Amino acid sequence: MKSNLLAAVALLFIAVAAPAQAGDDAAERIAKQLGLKAENVRPSPVAGIYEVQHDHEFGYVTADGRYLLRGDLVDLKTGKELTEEHRRDDRLAEIGKLGQNKLIEFAPSPPQVAKYTVTVFTDVDCGYCRKLHSEIAQYNAQGIAIRYAFFPRSGPDTDSWRTAEAVWCSADRQKALTDAKTGATIKVKGKLCDNPIAEEYQLAQDLGIRGTPMMVFPNGDIFPGYIPAPALAQKLAEATAKPKS
Repeated sequence: MKSNLLAAVALLFIAVAAPAQAGDDAAERIAKQLGLKAENVRPSPVAGIYEVQHDHEFGYVTADGRYLLRGDLVDLKTGKELTEEHRRDDRLAEIGKLGQNKLIEFAPSPPQVAKYTVTVFTDVDCGYCRKLHSEIAQYNAQGIAIRYAFFPRSGPDTDSWRTAEAVWCSADRQKALTDAKTGATIKVKGKLCDNPIAEEYQLAQDLGIRGTPMMVFPNGDIFPGYIPAPALAQKLAEATAKPKS
C-alpha cells in the first residue's frame, strides 16, 4: 500500500513539474489500438500520459499504448480532482442529452425564482425518495428546483417500473408522482403512452448510479441519499463556488 501511494505521489509530482504537450499522432495511435473515438483520447497534464474515455469511464494510457493506469488523477499542488471534473462534465452532458422535457420538475412558485436546479434519480417505492418528496415545498422555499428522472431499481416489468410509466402517462404528472410517493395506485386508461422510463433507467446505470435518491448538482457533483433542504442549499452554494480547472 505504501509503495503504491509513493508511486502515485511521484506520478502526480511529474504532472505539476512537466505539463504534457499535445501529441496528435500518439493520440490517434492509442485510439486505434483501443478502438476508441479520436476525441476520447486526450493529452493529460502528465508528460507521456493520455487520458482515455470509454463510455463514462476514464483511465490513463502511456504514449506507446502499452500501460494502462486505473484511478483518478489529482493535482497535489492545487488540490483539483482532474478526473472527477471530467466526470462532472460528462454527467451534465448526458443529462442535457436527455432533455428537460423528459423530466418532471417541481420548481419554486413565482415571484420566487430557482437559484439552483437539481436532477434527482428517483424510485417511487424508495423510502428516502418519499421523504425527500414529502418536503418538496421546503426545497422550493430554499430556491431549489427539483427535476426528477426515474430509476426503478427493481428493473423492467416490475411494479415500480409500471408505476413510473403510469405516472409519466398521467394527465397531471406532478400530482401522479406525488400520489405514487404516498403509496397510491396510479392507473392509466387505455394504452401507455411513449415514455422515457427505459431511457432514464439506462442512463442511471451508465452513470454508475446504484441507489436512490441520487442527486446531480448543477456543476455535475453527485450526492447520494436524502438531505434536508437547508443542508442541501448549503452544499449547492459550496458546489457553485468551486473553481473550474
